[in-house]
Amino acid sequence: MSVTIKDIAKLANVSHTTVSRALNNSPLINEETKSKIKAIAEQLNYVPNYSAKSLVLHKSYTIGLFFSSISKGTSPSFFYEIVRGVNSVIGENYNLVIRGIDDYKDFAHINSKRFDGIVLMSQSDKDNEFIYDVWQKKIPLVVLNREIEGSSLVNILSNDEEGCFDAVKYIIENGHTDIAIIEGKEGFKSTKRRKDGFLKALIDNKIPVHSEYMIKGSYDMKSGYEAMKELLSLDKVPTAVFCSNDDMAIGAIKAVFEKGLSVPKDISIVGFDNIGFSEYATPALTTVKRPMAEISIMGGKKIIDLIDNQDYKGEKIYIKTELVVRDSVCKLR
Repeated sequence: MSVTIKDIAKLANVSHTTVSRALNNSPLINEETKSKIKAIAEQLNYVPNYSAKSLVLHKSYTIGLFFSSISKGTSPSFFYEIVRGVNSVIGENYNLVIRGIDDYKDFAHINSKRFDGIVLMSQSDKDNEFIYDVWQKKIPLVVLNREIEGSSLVNILSNDEEGCFDAVKYIIENGHTDIAIIEGKEGFKSTKRRKDGFLKALIDNKIPVHSEYMIKGSYDMKSGYEAMKELLSLDKVPTAVFCSNDDMAIGAIKAVFEKGLSVPKDISIVGFDNIGFSEYATPALTTVKRPMAEISIMGGKKIIDLIDNQDYKGEKIYIKTELVVRDSVCKLR
Protein backbone atom coordinates (compact mmCIF):
# COMPACT_ATOMS: atom_id res chain seq x y z
CA MET A 1 0.00 0.00 0.00
CA SER A 2 1.44 3.38 -0.99
CA VAL A 3 2.35 6.03 1.57
CA THR A 4 0.03 9.06 1.72
CA ILE A 5 0.34 12.62 2.99
CA LYS A 6 -1.83 11.62 5.96
CA ASP A 7 0.70 8.92 6.95
CA ILE A 8 3.49 11.51 6.96
CA ALA A 9 1.31 13.99 8.90
CA LYS A 10 0.64 11.39 11.60
CA LEU A 11 4.36 10.67 12.09
CA ALA A 12 5.30 14.37 12.01
CA ASN A 13 2.42 15.28 14.34
CA VAL A 14 1.15 18.00 12.01
CA SER A 15 -1.86 18.46 9.75
CA HIS A 16 -1.91 16.99 6.24
CA THR A 17 -2.22 20.58 4.95
CA THR A 18 1.11 21.41 6.60
CA VAL A 19 2.70 18.36 4.98
CA SER A 20 1.37 19.34 1.56
CA ARG A 21 2.69 22.87 1.93
CA ALA A 22 6.07 21.70 3.19
CA LEU A 23 6.55 19.29 0.27
CA ASN A 24 5.68 22.12 -2.12
CA ASN A 25 8.19 24.49 -0.46
CA SER A 26 5.53 26.90 0.71
CA PRO A 27 6.95 30.02 2.44
CA LEU A 28 4.18 29.60 5.04
CA ILE A 29 6.09 26.67 6.60
CA ASN A 30 9.32 27.27 8.51
CA GLU A 31 12.52 25.58 7.36
CA GLU A 32 12.85 23.33 10.42
CA THR A 33 9.38 21.85 9.87
CA LYS A 34 10.01 21.50 6.13
CA SER A 35 13.24 19.59 6.75
CA LYS A 36 11.56 17.27 9.27
CA ILE A 37 8.63 16.49 6.94
CA LYS A 38 10.87 15.97 3.89
CA ALA A 39 13.11 13.61 5.88
CA ILE A 40 10.10 11.50 6.91
CA ALA A 41 8.80 11.48 3.32
CA GLU A 42 12.19 10.29 2.06
CA GLN A 43 12.43 7.54 4.70
CA LEU A 44 8.97 6.28 3.71
CA ASN A 45 9.78 6.48 -0.03
CA TYR A 46 6.79 8.77 -0.52
CA VAL A 47 5.76 9.25 -4.17
CA PRO A 48 3.46 12.23 -4.87
CA ASN A 49 0.09 11.48 -6.43
CA TYR A 50 0.27 13.95 -9.30
CA SER A 51 -3.29 13.30 -10.43
CA ALA A 52 -4.64 14.36 -7.05
CA LYS A 53 -2.08 17.14 -6.81
CA SER A 54 -3.12 18.45 -10.21
CA LEU A 55 -6.76 18.68 -9.15
CA VAL A 56 -5.92 20.51 -5.93
CA LEU A 57 -3.41 22.96 -7.45
CA HIS A 58 -5.14 23.28 -10.87
CA LYS A 59 -1.95 22.25 -12.63
CA SER A 60 -1.30 19.69 -15.34
CA TYR A 61 2.44 19.29 -14.61
CA THR A 62 2.92 19.34 -18.38
CA ILE A 63 5.04 21.72 -20.44
CA GLY A 64 4.52 21.89 -24.18
CA LEU A 65 7.51 22.20 -26.50
CA PHE A 66 6.16 23.26 -29.87
CA PHE A 67 7.91 23.60 -33.23
CA SER A 68 6.49 25.30 -36.32
CA SER A 69 6.68 21.85 -37.85
CA ILE A 70 8.42 18.65 -36.81
CA SER A 71 8.14 16.95 -40.21
CA LYS A 72 8.86 19.87 -42.56
CA GLY A 73 12.04 21.94 -42.38
CA THR A 74 13.24 20.91 -38.91
CA SER A 75 16.50 19.00 -39.20
CA PRO A 76 17.00 16.01 -36.85
CA SER A 77 20.13 17.55 -35.27
CA PHE A 78 18.35 20.86 -34.60
CA PHE A 79 15.31 19.04 -33.15
CA TYR A 80 17.48 16.92 -30.85
CA GLU A 81 19.44 19.93 -29.58
CA ILE A 82 16.29 21.84 -28.59
CA VAL A 83 14.53 18.90 -26.94
CA ARG A 84 17.67 17.98 -24.98
CA GLY A 85 18.18 21.57 -23.78
CA VAL A 86 14.63 22.17 -22.55
CA ASN A 87 14.31 18.68 -21.06
CA SER A 88 17.55 19.06 -19.10
CA VAL A 89 16.19 21.85 -16.91
CA ILE A 90 12.43 21.40 -16.46
CA GLY A 91 12.91 18.84 -13.68
CA GLU A 92 11.25 15.53 -12.93
CA ASN A 93 8.04 17.18 -11.73
CA TYR A 94 7.01 18.08 -15.30
CA ASN A 95 6.21 16.02 -18.37
CA LEU A 96 7.42 17.39 -21.70
CA VAL A 97 4.99 17.09 -24.62
CA ILE A 98 6.55 17.76 -28.04
CA ARG A 99 4.32 18.78 -30.95
CA GLY A 100 4.34 20.64 -34.24
CA ILE A 101 1.94 23.56 -34.66
CA ASP A 102 0.99 22.10 -38.03
CA ASP A 103 -0.30 18.97 -36.22
CA TYR A 104 -3.36 21.01 -35.18
CA LYS A 105 -6.30 22.01 -37.39
CA ASP A 106 -7.29 24.53 -34.72
CA PHE A 107 -6.06 25.39 -31.23
CA ALA A 108 -9.16 24.43 -29.22
CA HIS A 109 -7.18 21.75 -27.35
CA ILE A 110 -4.41 24.17 -26.38
CA ASN A 111 -5.48 25.40 -22.93
CA SER A 112 -4.22 25.91 -19.38
CA LYS A 113 -5.73 22.61 -18.21
CA ARG A 114 -3.45 20.70 -20.59
CA PHE A 115 -0.34 22.89 -20.40
CA ASP A 116 1.12 24.79 -17.44
CA GLY A 117 3.42 26.55 -19.89
CA ILE A 118 4.60 26.43 -23.49
CA VAL A 119 8.03 26.82 -25.06
CA LEU A 120 7.78 27.60 -28.77
CA MET A 121 10.68 27.08 -31.17
CA SER A 122 9.30 29.48 -33.75
CA GLN A 123 10.55 29.13 -37.33
CA SER A 124 7.89 30.95 -39.34
CA ASP A 125 5.68 34.05 -39.35
CA LYS A 126 2.77 31.62 -39.67
CA ASP A 127 3.28 30.84 -35.96
CA ASN A 128 1.86 34.25 -35.01
CA GLU A 129 -1.71 32.92 -34.85
CA PHE A 130 -0.60 30.24 -32.39
CA ILE A 131 1.37 32.76 -30.32
CA TYR A 132 -1.64 35.08 -30.11
CA ASP A 133 -3.96 32.21 -29.15
CA VAL A 134 -1.66 31.08 -26.30
CA TRP A 135 -1.23 34.66 -25.13
CA GLN A 136 -5.02 35.23 -25.13
CA LYS A 137 -5.48 32.13 -22.99
CA LYS A 138 -2.90 33.45 -20.51
CA ILE A 139 -0.72 30.34 -20.75
CA PRO A 140 2.90 31.19 -19.81
CA LEU A 141 4.87 31.33 -23.06
CA VAL A 142 8.54 31.54 -24.02
CA VAL A 143 9.35 32.05 -27.71
CA LEU A 144 12.75 30.88 -28.96
CA ASN A 145 14.60 31.44 -32.21
CA ARG A 146 12.47 34.16 -33.86
CA GLU A 147 12.13 37.82 -32.86
CA ILE A 148 8.59 38.59 -31.76
CA GLU A 149 7.14 42.00 -31.00
CA GLY A 150 5.20 42.09 -27.75
CA SER A 151 6.06 43.58 -24.38
CA SER A 152 4.54 40.69 -22.41
CA LEU A 153 6.47 37.92 -24.18
CA VAL A 154 9.74 36.31 -23.16
CA ASN A 155 11.78 36.03 -26.37
CA ILE A 156 15.19 34.29 -26.52
CA LEU A 157 17.18 34.24 -29.74
CA SER A 158 20.54 34.46 -31.44
CA ASN A 159 21.52 37.12 -33.95
CA ASP A 160 21.51 35.00 -37.11
CA GLU A 161 22.11 37.95 -39.42
CA GLU A 162 25.28 38.97 -37.58
CA GLY A 163 26.52 35.37 -37.50
CA CYS A 164 26.08 34.99 -41.28
CA PHE A 165 27.72 38.35 -41.91
CA ASP A 166 30.79 37.22 -39.94
CA ALA A 167 30.94 33.90 -41.82
CA VAL A 168 30.77 35.49 -45.28
CA LYS A 169 33.22 38.20 -44.25
CA TYR A 170 35.65 35.40 -43.32
CA ILE A 171 35.17 33.84 -46.76
CA ILE A 172 35.92 37.22 -48.39
CA GLU A 173 39.00 37.73 -46.21
CA ASN A 174 40.30 34.46 -47.64
CA GLY A 175 40.23 35.95 -51.13
CA HIS A 176 36.90 34.67 -52.48
CA THR A 177 34.70 36.89 -54.66
CA ASP A 178 32.49 34.29 -56.40
CA ILE A 179 30.37 33.34 -53.40
CA ALA A 180 27.06 31.47 -53.45
CA ILE A 181 24.40 30.78 -50.83
CA ILE A 182 22.22 27.74 -50.30
CA GLU A 183 19.20 29.21 -48.54
CA GLY A 184 17.01 27.63 -45.87
CA LYS A 185 13.35 26.67 -46.10
CA GLU A 186 11.18 29.27 -47.79
CA GLY A 187 8.95 31.19 -45.36
CA PHE A 188 11.14 30.61 -42.31
CA LYS A 189 12.32 33.75 -40.56
CA SER A 190 15.79 32.25 -40.10
CA THR A 191 16.07 31.85 -43.89
CA LYS A 192 15.53 35.57 -44.40
CA ARG A 193 17.85 36.60 -41.55
CA ARG A 194 20.70 34.47 -42.85
CA LYS A 195 20.25 35.64 -46.42
CA ASP A 196 20.21 39.25 -45.19
CA GLY A 197 23.54 38.67 -43.40
CA PHE A 198 24.98 37.05 -46.53
CA LEU A 199 23.94 39.96 -48.77
CA LYS A 200 25.09 42.61 -46.30
CA ALA A 201 28.58 41.08 -46.17
CA LEU A 202 28.81 41.06 -49.98
CA ILE A 203 27.51 44.60 -50.37
CA ASP A 204 29.65 46.06 -47.56
CA ASN A 205 32.74 44.50 -49.14
CA LYS A 206 31.77 45.50 -52.71
CA ILE A 207 31.49 41.89 -53.88
CA PRO A 208 29.14 41.29 -56.85
CA VAL A 209 25.76 39.71 -56.03
CA HIS A 210 24.76 37.09 -58.62
CA SER A 211 21.16 35.86 -58.62
CA GLU A 212 22.23 32.48 -60.05
CA TYR A 213 24.39 32.00 -56.95
CA MET A 214 21.34 32.08 -54.65
CA ILE A 215 19.79 28.60 -54.51
CA LYS A 216 16.85 27.58 -52.36
CA GLY A 217 17.17 24.68 -49.92
CA SER A 218 15.03 23.12 -47.18
CA TYR A 219 17.43 22.75 -44.23
CA ASP A 220 18.03 19.05 -44.90
CA MET A 221 21.05 17.22 -46.34
CA LYS A 222 19.25 16.22 -49.53
CA SER A 223 18.37 19.81 -50.42
CA GLY A 224 21.99 20.87 -49.79
CA TYR A 225 23.14 18.06 -52.07
CA GLU A 226 20.70 19.01 -54.86
CA ALA A 227 21.45 22.74 -54.53
CA MET A 228 25.19 22.14 -54.81
CA LYS A 229 24.66 20.00 -57.93
CA GLU A 230 22.80 22.96 -59.42
CA LEU A 231 25.68 25.31 -58.59
CA LEU A 232 28.20 22.87 -60.06
CA SER A 233 26.28 22.87 -63.35
CA LEU A 234 26.75 26.63 -63.87
CA ASP A 235 29.14 27.95 -66.51
CA LYS A 236 31.01 29.80 -63.79
CA VAL A 237 31.10 27.70 -60.62
CA PRO A 238 31.49 29.68 -57.35
CA THR A 239 34.72 29.22 -55.38
CA ALA A 240 32.88 29.35 -52.04
CA VAL A 241 29.39 28.46 -50.83
CA PHE A 242 27.71 29.59 -47.62
CA CYS A 243 25.11 27.01 -46.54
CA SER A 244 22.32 28.23 -44.27
CA ASN A 245 22.74 25.24 -41.97
CA ASP A 246 25.23 22.43 -41.39
CA ASP A 247 22.95 19.66 -42.64
CA MET A 248 22.83 21.30 -46.07
CA ALA A 249 26.59 21.92 -45.95
CA ILE A 250 27.20 18.20 -45.42
CA GLY A 251 24.93 17.40 -48.38
CA ALA A 252 26.82 20.00 -50.45
CA ILE A 253 30.20 18.43 -49.61
CA LYS A 254 28.93 15.06 -50.86
CA ALA A 255 27.90 16.62 -54.20
CA VAL A 256 31.33 18.23 -54.60
CA PHE A 257 33.13 14.93 -54.00
CA GLU A 258 30.83 13.08 -56.41
CA LYS A 259 31.82 15.58 -59.10
CA GLY A 260 35.45 14.57 -58.58
CA LEU A 261 36.28 17.88 -56.91
CA SER A 262 37.70 18.64 -53.47
CA VAL A 263 36.64 20.71 -50.46
CA PRO A 264 38.23 23.16 -49.83
CA LYS A 265 40.80 22.99 -52.64
CA ASP A 266 38.23 23.46 -55.43
CA ILE A 267 35.24 24.82 -53.49
CA SER A 268 35.16 26.23 -49.95
CA ILE A 269 32.07 25.54 -47.85
CA VAL A 270 30.82 27.17 -44.64
CA GLY A 271 27.82 26.04 -42.61
CA PHE A 272 25.67 27.40 -39.81
CA ASP A 273 24.62 25.85 -36.44
CA ASN A 274 27.76 23.93 -35.38
CA ILE A 275 25.95 20.61 -35.00
CA GLY A 276 27.98 17.82 -33.39
CA PHE A 277 28.68 16.10 -36.70
CA SER A 278 30.25 19.22 -38.27
CA GLU A 279 33.50 18.73 -36.36
CA TYR A 280 33.85 15.18 -37.67
CA ALA A 281 32.90 15.79 -41.31
CA THR A 282 35.60 15.47 -43.97
CA PRO A 283 36.91 18.11 -44.04
CA ALA A 284 35.94 19.43 -40.60
CA LEU A 285 33.34 22.11 -41.30
CA THR A 286 33.90 25.81 -40.70
CA THR A 287 30.57 27.01 -39.33
CA VAL A 288 28.75 29.51 -37.16
CA LYS A 289 28.06 28.27 -33.65
CA ARG A 290 24.48 29.14 -33.04
CA PRO A 291 24.00 28.74 -29.31
CA MET A 292 20.89 26.54 -29.50
CA ALA A 293 21.88 24.57 -26.40
CA GLU A 294 22.12 27.82 -24.40
CA ILE A 295 18.92 29.20 -25.95
CA SER A 296 16.90 26.06 -25.20
CA ILE A 297 18.30 25.70 -21.66
CA MET A 298 17.45 29.35 -21.01
CA GLY A 299 13.98 28.70 -22.45
CA GLY A 300 13.44 25.81 -20.04
CA LYS A 301 14.54 27.89 -17.06
CA LYS A 302 12.36 30.83 -18.08
CA ILE A 303 9.21 28.76 -18.53
CA ILE A 304 9.61 27.34 -15.01
CA ASP A 305 10.06 30.90 -13.70
CA LEU A 306 6.89 32.01 -15.50
CA ILE A 307 4.86 29.06 -14.19
CA ASP A 308 6.04 29.70 -10.61
CA ASN A 309 5.57 33.47 -10.87
CA GLN A 310 2.60 34.56 -12.97
CA ASP A 311 3.37 38.25 -12.32
CA TYR A 312 6.14 38.59 -14.90
CA LYS A 313 7.29 41.08 -17.48
CA GLY A 314 8.30 40.32 -21.04
CA GLU A 315 11.92 40.53 -22.13
CA LYS A 316 14.17 39.91 -25.10
CA ILE A 317 17.36 37.94 -24.50
CA TYR A 318 20.02 37.79 -27.24
CA ILE A 319 22.74 35.15 -27.15
CA LYS A 320 25.73 35.76 -29.43
CA THR A 321 26.84 33.54 -32.27
CA GLU A 322 30.48 32.55 -32.79
CA LEU A 323 32.44 31.72 -35.94
CA VAL A 324 34.14 28.31 -35.58
CA VAL A 325 37.05 28.08 -38.03
CA ARG A 326 38.01 24.56 -39.13
CA ASP A 327 39.24 23.10 -42.45
CA SER A 328 36.59 23.72 -45.13
CA VAL A 329 37.74 27.15 -46.40
CA CYS A 330 40.74 27.56 -48.71
CA LYS A 331 42.76 30.79 -48.80
CA LEU A 332 43.02 32.03 -52.41
CA ARG A 333 45.46 34.85 -51.80
